Amino acid sequence: MNVIDWDDAFSNAAYIDGAEEYPARWAALAAEFRATAQARLDLPYANSARTRFDLFQPKTDSAQGLVVFVHGGYWLKFDKSVWSHLAAGAVARGWAVAIPSYTLAPAARISQMTAEIGQAITASATLVAGPILLAGHSAGGHLVTRMICTDSPLPPAIRARLGHVLSISGLHDLRPLLATQMNRSLGLSDAEAVAESPALTTPIAASRVSAWVGAFERPEFLRQAGLLREAWGAKGARVSMTVLPDSHHFDIVEGLSTPESALCEALLEC
Repeated sequence: MNVIDWDDAFSNAAYIDGAEEYPARWAALAAEFRATAQARLDLPYANSARTRFDLFQPKTDSAQGLVVFVHGGYWLKFDKSVWSHLAAGAVARGWAVAIPSYTLAPAARISQMTAEIGQAITASATLVAGPILLAGHSAGGHLVTRMICTDSPLPPAIRARLGHVLSISGLHDLRPLLATQMNRSLGLSDAEAVAESPALTTPIAASRVSAWVGAFERPEFLRQAGLLREAWGAKGARVSMTVLPDSHHFDIVEGLSTPESALCEALLEC
């Protein structure tokens, strides 16, 4: 009998050269961008220490709409300050970009994080008119796709403004996490793993979602992208999958910082 080592299946850093250098690089790029950006920082969307978002605005009279980017880190690591530079591409194209932090495990369950991201999107949407586009990386890809499930925490008025949703190296089936060491911190039960898996739920009718994944990702991340395409495509969503050549789990998001990149172009397709 073949037994999958699920810890290895989700171990991105072990298969990326220089993986340990990426967090410091991201933080430096983010700080550099914030230093010159037109921004409103640490805006509250709820009452806890981490329920804050940063809003980056274009240097125009009005934005074309709102992009919300949700960071990854296996629901265990990072905050909004590490990812500010990923707003640069959309801001240069005339969009406002909100980047929230959210409460991490073990202080919060994944279902609470889903609710918090719904609050963050709703709060930022009150500050920017027009369509709303969502993007998320890894665990953030999970959280943004949860926003277009039929049990979405978003109020109807916000749902009506949603356009494209971009899941970058996203996790859409949480059941394998039950067999990982990280679940000691995540605390997922069988029932929550099913309820919080977008691929196992029903998308809002006519949702448009893109799943992007790097060609050099761990095989599980390729499976996760394909599963969302197959499961939601069968339920009426407009789902596409793109495998980005020469990209891995840590560098695939870099395109969001460049207005002319294929990733930024894909995000802003309304």
